[in-house]
Amino acid sequence: MVDSLSSRQTFYLTLTRKIRVLILIVSFLPMVLAAGILFYRFNHTYTEKIQAHISELVQKHTQNIDTFLSEKLRNIRTIAWFLKISDEKPERFLHNSMNLLKKEYGDTFTDLGLINDRGIQFAYEGPFNLEEADYAEADWFRKAMDMPYYISDVFAGLRGHPHFIIAVKVRLNDADYILRSTINFAEFNSLVENIHIGKTGIAFIVNPQGLLQTQTNARIRRAGILPVADRNQYREGKTLFTRKKDADGNPYIHVTSMLKNIDWLMVFRQDLQDAFHDVWKAQLPSLIIMILGCGAVLSLAFVLPRNIVRLISNADQKSEDMNKQVVESGKLATIGELAAGIAHEINNPVAIMIEEAGWIEDLMEEEDPDQVKNMDEISRALRQINTQGRRCKEITHKLLSFARKTDFKLKDVQINDAVREIVSLTLQMAKYNNITIQTRLGENIPYIRISPSELQQVILNLINNAIDAMEKTGGIIQIETRLIKNDGLIISIKDNGPGIPKDNLDRIFDPFFTTKPVGKGTGLGLSICYGIIQKMGGEIEVASQVDVGTQFKICLPCPDEGTGETDLGTKSLTENEEN
Repeated sequence: MVDSLSSRQTFYLTLTRKIRVLILIVSFLPMVLAAGILFYRFNHTYTEKIQAHISELVQKHTQNIDTFLSEKLRNIRTIAWFLKISDEKPERFLHNSMNLLKKEYGDTFTDLGLINDRGIQFAYEGPFNLEEADYAEADWFRKAMDMPYYISDVFAGLRGHPHFIIAVKVRLNDADYILRSTINFAEFNSLVENIHIGKTGIAFIVNPQGLLQTQTNARIRRAGILPVADRNQYREGKTLFTRKKDADGNPYIHVTSMLKNIDWLMVFRQDLQDAFHDVWKAQLPSLIIMILGCGAVLSLAFVLPRNIVRLISNADQKSEDMNKQVVESGKLATIGELAAGIAHEINNPVAIMIEEAGWIEDLMEEEDPDQVKNMDEISRALRQINTQGRRCKEITHKLLSFARKTDFKLKDVQINDAVREIVSLTLQMAKYNNITIQTRLGENIPYIRISPSELQQVILNLINNAIDAMEKTGGIIQIETRLIKNDGLIISIKDNGPGIPKDNLDRIFDPFFTTKPVGKGTGLGLSICYGIIQKMGGEIEVASQVDVGTQFKICLPCPDEGTGETDLGTKSLTENEEN
């Protein structure tokens, strides 16, 4: 028994683990794969979208700066063209031109100067004292003399602060001159930095050697080596998007674009966390949902197998109980057959006893009463033997009659007679348990066509249940029959026993449901009764209250329902038997 219980527990434990593993595989694997694919696709798509957005902004910003430089270069070239045809002195011409530029563009142009082929600025209009300034050794001057126009890098120069120059070569009096103008660096720098993306996005410009051409800050300095402007790396109007790490190890995105009119590189830099903040913000709810889903799957994997195995265990236990009950039912059937056989065997000796008692009475009648001592006592004893013998024969006859009714053929049955027969059969058991059986049998109850043995089985089962319920306390069982219009024939079996708890009433007719101790009840009696009454076309109902009692009411259809409730008579069979 212990080994069987241990092996069963091992089986249940193994089954629980297998179900749990199966749930985890079936649930987790598709969910993780689907979530991983969706997460990857979402991240990839959103990343491409952000990269395209930033690249487009940088490209547009580059175009704005290109437009700014192109426009300023056109302004200086226009002034150079007018210089060729002007009769004014260079100083006067520059003064008038500067006034026009300030009127049109404000402080964008800082000054104007005219430089001869020896590098001497012989005409100047601006806020600085740069007349006769010598630019012969300046790198930008030598380059400007070799091409029609030139835009220099940012440098400090003679004035000592950052600026850059737009220079145009002019041919005057068979000699080459340079018309130069200084662009307001602060205004140009603000134009470059006028790109706002996130909290850390900044833009700056570097020259072909990777030197800054705009104001720098600490973050740019910590970024390390700046990119070199190589025009061969860039297609027309395209940008390069890369990811890098600064000197502190912090990742950032790096977007570059080449200007058209000068070999300057527009650079945009933004911390990676700031750039993809929206992506991670959008992914956070999905991640939370996935974590909750995983938690739900884990909970299900631990709770559901345990419940399933518990149900299987309960089903196995019920199956074992049912097998035991079947065995017990077989034993009861065997005992019933044995009792019927014993009753049959007893019936013959009892019949002989009755006949012999009658024969002795006949012989005693031939004797002289005065000569036979105790004649009256002998006669009384013979009458008692005869009476009790007939009673014993009647009991065995009823027992045999009930045990042998195994056929379910329909017959015309008088309900009151069937009730009396069953009551007489259970009367002794009721008296032994201090229980009184009272009957209220209605008059003029019609015959109904049913199976007598099935009806006896139902009534006997209900009476035995009532006796079992009151075997410790005693009580009263009331059996009533009556005919009610529109309801048919009513059989009521009522007791004043302990009653049935409310929670059990809904299950009272379920197969194998019993509140009796193990081995005393099979849980099939009321279920069989319910099926028999349903097959007869009737109904069986139960009403019970704890510590008050229980009543079963059987409603059977009958051919003639009468005109109303019949008159009833009440008597106590127990009392009559005692009398």
